[in-house]
Amino acid sequence: MDDVVICGGGPVGLYLAALLLQQGVKVRVLEQRLRREDHSRAIGIHPPALAALDGVGVARDMVDAGVPIRRGTALSRGRTVGSMSFATVSDRFPFILSLPQSVTEFLLERRVHQLDGSALLRGTRVTDVTDDGGAVTVAVAAPEGGGAGSRITARLLVAADGARSLLRSRLGIKVLSRSYPDHYLMGDFAADGYHGQEAVLYLERGGIVESFPLPGGQRRWVARLGSPAPNADAGELARLVHGRTGVRPDPDTNTMLSAFSPGSAIAARLVAGRTVLIGDAAHEISPIGGQGMNLGWLDAAELAPIICASLAGRPVGRRLRDYEVGRRRAAGRARWQAEVNMSLGRPLGPPFLDARNLVLGAVAGAPAANRLVARRFTMQ
Repeated sequence: MDDVVICGGGPVGLYLAALLLQQGVKVRVLEQRLRREDHSRAIGIHPPALAALDGVGVARDMVDAGVPIRRGTALSRGRTVGSMSFATVSDRFPFILSLPQSVTEFLLERRVHQLDGSALLRGTRVTDVTDDGGAVTVAVAAPEGGGAGSRITARLLVAADGARSLLRSRLGIKVLSRSYPDHYLMGDFAADGYHGQEAVLYLERGGIVESFPLPGGQRRWVARLGSPAPNADAGELARLVHGRTGVRPDPDTNTMLSAFSPGSAIAARLVAGRTVLIGDAAHEISPIGGQGMNLGWLDAAELAPIICASLAGRPVGRRLRDYEVGRRRAAGRARWQAEVNMSLGRPLGPPFLDARNLVLGAVAGAPAANRLVARRFTMQ
């Protein structure tokens, strides 16, 4: 019998696996995907998460592979509204790291393989869970090529299976959801020399446009839309960016395109018997602000020592209750920050746009307020 089964081999599940394997815990990671996805997806890694990732020996490789964003600037109608430095947010990692999720997963998976080459099982689809009070068992579907399904039993189970968590559903855990009137189109293009390694927010009348550097001479552009655009193409995003900012990304260099309408959801409970929810299974946060993946890593960093204590036979009931309360509170703060971020990007007419820019400029121009906001934006 395994000590811990982790359902979900994304960035959060792999990080938790590495933490536990380093402590000699017998871990099995069940991942439905046969291979890692190549898309960039989540790109922002904040200082607290980098400090946590350093605990499994991957932070330095991530920094070497990524782009450290040390400064952000807000523009509106061709003028600078304000700038923000991240130099004071952390002694060790005074920046937000831009790194495609595919690279992040590669580095974490490599670390897990270094610790235990058999820990990660790909192509493994979990269909059900049972908890008899002494152990927890997951049912695994039969392989597509034929054969029988199987069952895997462990002392503890961690659900890191994403925002549409099957395990959360099977355990009957409700979620508290919110929807928003916001829609976005994002894509990665050749950088063409614009803005260097700086993050830029264009606060325009038609809605915000965000721009972030990526490794390999690329840049991500994210534009707020008035309505969903599931069939939009790279040319449409390039035209929208040009119309609001004057910068025209080259559609022929596009490597990723995604339209999304963010929502949020926080599970009513994170602990059910011998199962604990982490990452998006526990809390889905709007990607505007790039907090979701980071929040999951911080879940794992706090949960790992509790798991180790439980496996050692020490009572952890109080610690688990505190964990649940604390992580739900952290998710609430992240949701609030994401909602603030989205509200700042909504369309405004000239009088209100000018007033908002005046306030933002005043905050950016006051050193103490600037440092405080920088810490909030970097999940401090």
